Amino acid sequence: MKQHAEKEIFEAMPLCDKKGNLNPEVIGFARKPIIDCNLSGHFMRKKKWNYWCVYGEDILFSVTISHLDYAAVCFVYFLEYETQRYFEKTITIPLGAKVKMPTKVLETISFANSDMHINITYLNGDTHLSVISNDFDGEHLYAELTIHHPEEDDSLNVVIPWNRQMFQFTAKHHTLPTTGIVKIGDRRYVFNEEESFSVLDYGRGVWPREATWNWAMASQRLRGRRIGLNFGGKWTDGTGMTENAVFIDGTMIKIHEDVLFDYNPQNFMEPWTVKSKFSETVELTFTPFFERVAKTDAKLIRSEVHQMMGYYNGRIRLENSSIQIKQMLGCIEEHVAKW
Repeated sequence: MKQHAEKEIFEAMPLCDKKGNLNPEVIGFARKPIIDCNLSGHFMRKKKWNYWCVYGEDILFSVTISHLDYAAVCFVYFLEYETQRYFEKTITIPLGAKVKMPTKVLETISFANSDMHINITYLNGDTHLSVISNDFDGEHLYAELTIHHPEEDDSLNVVIPWNRQMFQFTAKHHTLPTTGIVKIGDRRYVFNEEESFSVLDYGRGVWPREATWNWAMASQRLRGRRIGLNFGGKWTDGTGMTENAVFIDGTMIKIHEDVLFDYNPQNFMEPWTVKSKFSETVELTFTPFFERVAKTDAKLIRSEVHQMMGYYNGRIRLENSSIQIKQMLGCIEEHVAKW
């Protein structure tokens, strides 16, 4: 048994109709960020985020600006691989009135208060990401990164339809060469475009009250090629659409099949497996070396993320070739939300 091929979208279109419901014409996937996320209505149900994850040679550095309708949440974290030094700074702004979330994937977005300044500016094919905080684990944080979007590169842009009133547009942009520096106190980390790659997770949608998802991703240079992996589970099941794809030197190969995540929710540090549901297309094992836990419990609103950093091993079989994955640095997660 195989799943049907998903529709590919080639023309720019709005995500929603005039009533704020899903535009059925836009259900499918695109290789360029051509969907305009014109969300409106759906009081307290809209969820919007721009999440960046930057894989450097020494550290993983991540920046998020999000808006959940009842609050804006901005967070920055880093992990030094060798020492496993880790710190995360989160700022929550009730109602988040001053945080404006753009409707297009590659648009400028910023946040500033007395604790932290985040500026993400898109200009002429580059994203300029800067972060300043005077108290980041008791030290001064200064980050200045330039993330390059190669003109010919594909990206994954997909609409997941639960129904006309509940839906999500997700954009996953992989293997984006990155240069710049991150300074934390007197430690200075340098990023060079040969070995440092960024991943963008852009989300805009109207969500059910409770949701669970898995996400597996990696963007690295393997044997001279830029390889990106993107797999999602649970949240897309039964919608006829997936966020599953592989990127090779900027070309996306869409995988029209659900993948299954197998892991121990009592011990997330045990190895995970990611396998395609009906075929042998995806056969991966993920071995974590670090667990990031982020919890929010405000009674009516609960969120718990277990994001693992570790290494992928295995194989992905494509129509004309197969990719051996060996010790590929990446992340995998479970996110449970009541929001």
